[in-house]
Amino acid sequence: MRKNSVTGRALKLYHSYNPKYFPTKFAEILFNCLAPFFTLWMSSEIITALYEGRNKNSLVLLVTVTLVGNLLIRILEAVLKRNAEVQLTLLQSTEAAAFNAKTISLDYDKLEDPAIRQHRRTIEQNSWINGYGMLYLRLLVETLMECCFNILLSIVLFLEMLSLLINTGFTPIVVALLVGLVVTIALNFAAQSRGSRITAESYKRTGAVMLEENRMAQGQNGFSMDERIYRQRDIIDRINKRMQKLHLKTFTEQSRTEFLSMLPSDILTKVSELCSYLIICLYCSLGAFPVGSVIKYVGYLNKLTSELGGLLSNSKQLKTNEQFLEVYLDYFDIQNDMYQGSLSVEKRSDKKFDIEFKNVSFKYQGTDNYALKNINLDLKVGERLAVVGMNGSGKTTFIKLLCRLYDPTEGEIFMNDFNIRKYDYRQYLDLFSVVFQDYNLLSVPLGNNVASSDTWDTEKAERLLEEVGFGERYATMSRKLETPLYKDFDEDGVNVSGGEAQKIALARALYKDAPFIILDEPTAALDPIAEAEIYSKFDQIVGDKTAIYISHRLSSCRFCDKIAVFDKGEIVQIGTHDELLSNESGKYYELWNAQAQYYTEKTA
Repeated sequence: MRKNSVTGRALKLYHSYNPKYFPTKFAEILFNCLAPFFTLWMSSEIITALYEGRNKNSLVLLVTVTLVGNLLIRILEAVLKRNAEVQLTLLQSTEAAAFNAKTISLDYDKLEDPAIRQHRRTIEQNSWINGYGMLYLRLLVETLMECCFNILLSIVLFLEMLSLLINTGFTPIVVALLVGLVVTIALNFAAQSRGSRITAESYKRTGAVMLEENRMAQGQNGFSMDERIYRQRDIIDRINKRMQKLHLKTFTEQSRTEFLSMLPSDILTKVSELCSYLIICLYCSLGAFPVGSVIKYVGYLNKLTSELGGLLSNSKQLKTNEQFLEVYLDYFDIQNDMYQGSLSVEKRSDKKFDIEFKNVSFKYQGTDNYALKNINLDLKVGERLAVVGMNGSGKTTFIKLLCRLYDPTEGEIFMNDFNIRKYDYRQYLDLFSVVFQDYNLLSVPLGNNVASSDTWDTEKAERLLEEVGFGERYATMSRKLETPLYKDFDEDGVNVSGGEAQKIALARALYKDAPFIILDEPTAALDPIAEAEIYSKFDQIVGDKTAIYISHRLSSCRFCDKIAVFDKGEIVQIGTHDELLSNESGKYYELWNAQAQYYTEKTA
């Protein structure tokens, strides 16, 4: 990405989130800048009128115009400010939605890629450091708008003053003062440029400290129970004190650096103000303009010099912020490379979708170790397949490949004799209903959770909730399927227990009515007997669908037609429960006896 395109591209993207925001903010800033200029102008006229001894009616008129004018400007400014706040809310909501939409649109392997996950965290962390990134860009643009308006208004009145000075003529003293004014302004620009650069470098150092503090704060969230049980208060206090010392030292250095770097600019600003006062007072004494103009022209000159410095300073900050904008834009540049396929999935009433794994191996990105190695497996329509094995044996990875959340590193997966990569990706995903071990329910009404849609079939949803064992809890819900789950967005939301949430997830899987039903250890937190009961009951509901049950507990899946035993990423045995148990040298026999000893009554 070219450096000089970063800010422009980011601003264009930000503007696209809500095209109404910047025009509305532009109008608000214009009136906000106009108010002090109008007050200065009218104040100079009133002072001049008093100095010249004009009649009472003239003074009353000037005061009235000043008050009414300021009132109208402030009313318009307030209306525009309110509109800008509304548009800002829409802008921020749209930006958050766009960022989340980009995340959701990524291929699943990229969602789990540690580098991309860190990239996303870096964007969030940058926003914590003085809002660097898109937020800082917006604030800088708004400040630059204000600077430009003030400069334009100041230049108009400066040219008016300059024409009066030319008509009056220049004396050697005035020439010297004008030269001094120009020189101090030029030196001020140079001093502000250097000071802004030093301050930006200082902010980088303090930003690193703030980033570390945020990480520490996040790391301590949710550990209050552990802190009490293991008496970790002393450790946490030591860490916090160390961070506080580092914070104090770093920010003290930043304040000193910022003060010293901007001190020359502050001195030069005062010198330029002094030159302005002397020039204006001198010409006022010569009668070049009325006495009230001293207030007007001095105010405009001071505004002009300060805003020119602000324009330069904020332009430098735009460059400093580009490194953070690049991180943000690079995230949106991440391309999906998973082949989407074009072959339509045949709609079959007999649900005949046979799956075959041929020499499939897979390893996650960033590692040379295979999570699965040389997997060969057939899955026929209507079969019940159990996938068992110890934790880390590759069971869930197998399901991710089956559902094509990942593509194999080696080998192929076929469905009805076609490589699954050839099928339309979205249509292929629609073949599967999965309850993962780390399933999630949304903070929306129960009906939306079951149907995964804005609308639902009430009779079907209620029947499935009853079948999975949620009927008793459902009967207590006065709003039935309209009952919101959790309280994130609705204070009347209902918090369901872990077991109840599992049942809702099971009902959701059944509601989809997909040809393949997969349970990936969603009941791992339950004891083996309870898990086996749920699996057995769920199997009766599944009917003629192809079902896959995953567990590291062998007793849960004895009813299945076929059991695949995984060990260290490989399928080491395939067969029925009785067949596998008859092989006393096999892995299944070893696991069965190792687990059975915990549930066999010991007799004296």
